[in-house]
Amino acid sequence: MKPRIALLAALTAFALVAAACGDDGGIGSADDPFRIAVVAPSAANDLAFSQSIVEALEVIQEENGGAEAVEIAVTDGTFVVEDAANTLRAYANDGYDLVIAHGSQYGGSLQEIAPDFPDTAFAWGTAGDTFGLDNVFAYEAASDEGGYVLGVMAAALSSGTIGVVGPIEVGDAALYVDGFKNGAESGGATVNVNYIGSFSDVALAAEAAQAQIASGADVLSGTAQMVVGAIGVAEGAGALWFGTQANQTELAPSIVVASQVYHWEVVLQDILDLIQDGTLGGQSFVIDLDNGGEVIEYNDGYDLPGDVKDLAEDAISGIKDGSVSTGVG
Repeated sequence: MKPRIALLAALTAFALVAAACGDDGGIGSADDPFRIAVVAPSAANDLAFSQSIVEALEVIQEENGGAEAVEIAVTDGTFVVEDAANTLRAYANDGYDLVIAHGSQYGGSLQEIAPDFPDTAFAWGTAGDTFGLDNVFAYEAASDEGGYVLGVMAAALSSGTIGVVGPIEVGDAALYVDGFKNGAESGGATVNVNYIGSFSDVALAAEAAQAQIASGADVLSGTAQMVVGAIGVAEGAGALWFGTQANQTELAPSIVVASQVYHWEVVLQDILDLIQDGTLGGQSFVIDLDNGGEVIEYNDGYDLPGDVKDLAEDAISGIKDGSVSTGVG
């Protein structure tokens, strides 16, 4: 091949690759956007589990060429697993490039659906099991890490008794509760944990919080979308609150001290990069304090004593370098 012809061939090949990846070298393009769908159990603005994945997808969209290059579809409020399964299958049928089942309760459904769509990439969490399928990614949170940090702070701010309202004792919820409990107990606090058996029952969460307050708790925490009920009770009683999954400050600005915030975009970008390279699944990912997938966000409106913040920052540094253990796992 003559040099000029070879150069033209190389430029043509480069142009084809650029067109497939988008003008900025990212995924998708205005002509052929990369399509991501997510099915989540609660409202997309729940300030908890579902909001964490929606916000992450918005970051992914912004950092990969905007809405013209990355199309996002969200189906929220799918507490009924059968409804979620039907929606997951519909998204796959519609040709979405990545279909996300954001809920550990959806695992069984995904295990049945994914083999029917071998050319579609699926992801689910919070879990680490890909079911041995090469088109399923899994993602989870080392939520015990941020939980431990918040627990250390809670103990320093409490008069001695702390209450935790948990949903169902599985996944990142259980990890968070265990980490928080261990962190608070390391500071000498007594921690009472009440799992209500539901991710969504706001009224039951409120009842559990009332029982914790009645037992002497002056600091509360909890996880999952039902915590809005518990936060309301804490605010009414003047108890402090520590949040997780999303920043919960706006729910009760006067009592929320800090929140562990999930940044799923850290692992979602890795998943998208793998899909772009032809890998549709078979790998699992974890967000944690060290990789920036978990961040402790303080409420600027709460007058946090400097020594308590120092305790938190020391715990964060210790967890990152391995000198502090959350005592979980």
